[in-house]
Amino acid sequence: PGVPRARGCAGSREVVPTCERYAVRRLPFARLADGDVAFFERLMPGRVIAGEEEVKPFNVDWLRSVRGCSQLVLKPQTKAEVSQILRYCHERNLAVNPQGGNTGLVGGSVPVFDEIILSTALMNQIISFDKVSGILVCQAGCVLERLSEYLEEQGFIMPLDLGAKGSCHIGGNVATNAGGLRLLRYGSLRGTVLGLEVVLADGSALDCLTSLRKDNTGYDLKQLFIGSEGTLGVITAVSILCPQKPKAVNVAFLGCQSFAKVLETFTTCRAMLGEILSAYEFMDEKCMELVETHLKLSSPVADSPFYVLIETSGSNSTHDEEKLNNFLERAMASGLVTDGTVATDEKKIKASHLRERITEALTHEGYVYKYDISLPVGKLYDLVTDMRARLGHSAKNVVGYGHLGDGNLHLNITAESYSHSLLDAIEPFVYEWTARCSGSISAEHGLGFKKRHFIHYSKPREAVLLMQQFKAMLDPKGILNPYKTLPSAP
Repeated sequence: PGVPRARGCAGSREVVPTCERYAVRRLPFARLADGDVAFFERLMPGRVIAGEEEVKPFNVDWLRSVRGCSQLVLKPQTKAEVSQILRYCHERNLAVNPQGGNTGLVGGSVPVFDEIILSTALMNQIISFDKVSGILVCQAGCVLERLSEYLEEQGFIMPLDLGAKGSCHIGGNVATNAGGLRLLRYGSLRGTVLGLEVVLADGSALDCLTSLRKDNTGYDLKQLFIGSEGTLGVITAVSILCPQKPKAVNVAFLGCQSFAKVLETFTTCRAMLGEILSAYEFMDEKCMELVETHLKLSSPVADSPFYVLIETSGSNSTHDEEKLNNFLERAMASGLVTDGTVATDEKKIKASHLRERITEALTHEGYVYKYDISLPVGKLYDLVTDMRARLGHSAKNVVGYGHLGDGNLHLNITAESYSHSLLDAIEPFVYEWTARCSGSISAEHGLGFKKRHFIHYSKPREAVLLMQQFKAMLDPKGILNPYKTLPSAP
């Protein structure tokens, strides 16, 4: 599918085009032996997957764009089991690929070669929840949607919300510093995660699972692992601050005639809605066409070049609705918005979240080249326009949508099938364009396998070198998620 599996999976150490774009050589890790499988089966009876067909789903990413050649999947249930696995792999020099819900979009969650897959799927227990402080402690394999449902019963919500919430794990969310739809209101995981329990490459456990909001003693070690994509340690448990569930939620879906109007609407929206504004998302008309065509969902607002989804959340429905209506009246009267609809009922709100379905709709278009970019808000859509002009008819569609409130563009380019020449036209142009605008080549999806060689477009050489030194210190044999996040050290 898309990009073929690497040649040399059976053991060759030739240069192999795992992603056709890059030549990748298998590092000199040990190879799995019968004795290794026997050890893991004694450690975790019934939780070792070794059959070729059974392992196959764990080897392929969600986009079906990259795949590895792992022969073994391990499913620990406790920190102690993860510790024993990594201690053994460290001694044997066996490479390990930590994997959560496998919903990543940059090839970071599947093996490149024959790394052992360490799945957190069975580490799914909620450890504690404090209703006074709103602090949740849970294992890393808890599915985000399950945590959201549990918290809603307690009158709270998770501080992040993603389209992949039905599959993604909280440990993977933290390991990739996932952003999502609520970042505008509640901030990033770097602020809401209070503590982590992590197992390091040699099997030693780091217990920084604090439930304190303020702890100013020494270096904040958890920040090393948030966004490290499993290259520095395996997150086994998370302590996270959860906000109370809003008593009043409103969603407005609006149409705008230009991106300039989208920006003006945001400025007005932020000024008039203030503390109740929880999300401001935008999408272009091509996105909506794909959702309507492939998912048979209809837009509540028709025939607009751009669409805006605004969410408010607060404690007083009368107060919030009044503020929202005042904003909409001004936006309509001033010509910022040409049409719009408001949903206050929970069922209608869920039905109106068309923005969350765009990624799904894109998968029906063929092969998708996905880019997750941070840019100054005023330049956010210019990249889409320039890319359309550059690619012309060589691409099927070039669409843009994202979290305008925090300057995050999701640029997607579709084609009937994978094309090396089309990729050459996209990269490194997209990263050069982003760097010229002082943007980031990854806003929330991480670097994984696909972007690791482009990190220099967003980070200076000295910063990358320091990251490589951290990696060498915490994982001297390089067994944790090799070939990901960082370019090879000099």
